Amino acid sequence: MKWISTILFVALILLVAISWHDRKPAVHSISFTVPKGWPQPVYDFKSNPITEEGFQLGRKLFYDGRLSKDGNFACASCHQQFAAFATYDHELSHGNNNSFTRRNAPALFNLAWQPEFMWDGGINHLDAQPLAPITDTNEMAETIGNVISKLKADTGYRRMFKAAFGDETINTQRMTKAISQFVVMLVSNNSKYDRVKRGEDSFNLPQRLGYQIFQKKCIGCHTEPLFTDYSYRNIGLPEDDFLHDKGRMKITSKSSDSLKFKVPSLRNVALSFPYSHDGRFYTLLDVMEFYRHSNPAGASVDSSVKHGIPLSNFEIGQLTAFMKSLTDSAFINNPRFAPPGFETRMPAAQPDIHKSN
Repeated sequence: MKWISTILFVALILLVAISWHDRKPAVHSISFTVPKGWPQPVYDFKSNPITEEGFQLGRKLFYDGRLSKDGNFACASCHQQFAAFATYDHELSHGNNNSFTRRNAPALFNLAWQPEFMWDGGINHLDAQPLAPITDTNEMAETIGNVISKLKADTGYRRMFKAAFGDETINTQRMTKAISQFVVMLVSNNSKYDRVKRGEDSFNLPQRLGYQIFQKKCIGCHTEPLFTDYSYRNIGLPEDDFLHDKGRMKITSKSSDSLKFKVPSLRNVALSFPYSHDGRFYTLLDVMEFYRHSNPAGASVDSSVKHGIPLSNFEIGQLTAFMKSLTDSAFINNPRFAPPGFETRMPAAQPDIHKSN
């Protein structure tokens, strides 16, 4: 009977070992909080639940140059936190082999509410968006196969994928979902404007007057609280002689969409210069000078700017003061959004995290 007891004991140990090996690691869910008064996001969180492990994996991928061909261009190369995740002071970002990208890098925040991506809306799902810059020859210039091979060869990444998704399998879907888990948490909602709306602060006189002017002359396209309606509009900019960018027409093939580009959010606009799809405007003054002096022609020019926007020097000054109130200093300094290992402490506002198996 002793040998039977021994066999049973060994079998029990093996069962425990197998069970422990197959056990999925604990994950820590992060609740996505919709700011009060904001619309519901369009991103499908059910298909990609946010966890701390997935967020940290996405953060590492976002800052990893190995996603590019020569190792020099991470997502963060064109999307810098201090510039509200736009490209600071460059109309076109630098890409592989000393090339330039074809468009001005848009700022990245509040992506959970964005139905389509790129200046022309050519990508309709956040999880698919990283594939475009990774494979574009003027940007990261890598193949998805090579990227996956690099990640599989890294034991650290294998551990992080297991922590985030339950096993060490590394594939395209998991990689892009992890990046989405990071960027979808880039919510900017703590500017002075937001604090005023919450009753925690008040505008000074130029900001208050600028807000009133904004509501009369700008809100048709830059709808609160996101400060964009995500529409595509031709504002009368002449076609660039070098880029020959047709905008939305490239996606729809409709002549009526010629030179239409997505309306950008004005949040953090004081940080995300230069402006427009090709970065042709270096200052807010340049933008407003264009609007007040333009008299664009063409069937597809948006009716709201068909005859320009009348703005006095005084109004431009007040509008500028208001737009600067849209800068979210907490967002651009949040250590959770910085490169991995950068932070020395967690931000005061902790995410709502709970453990699940």
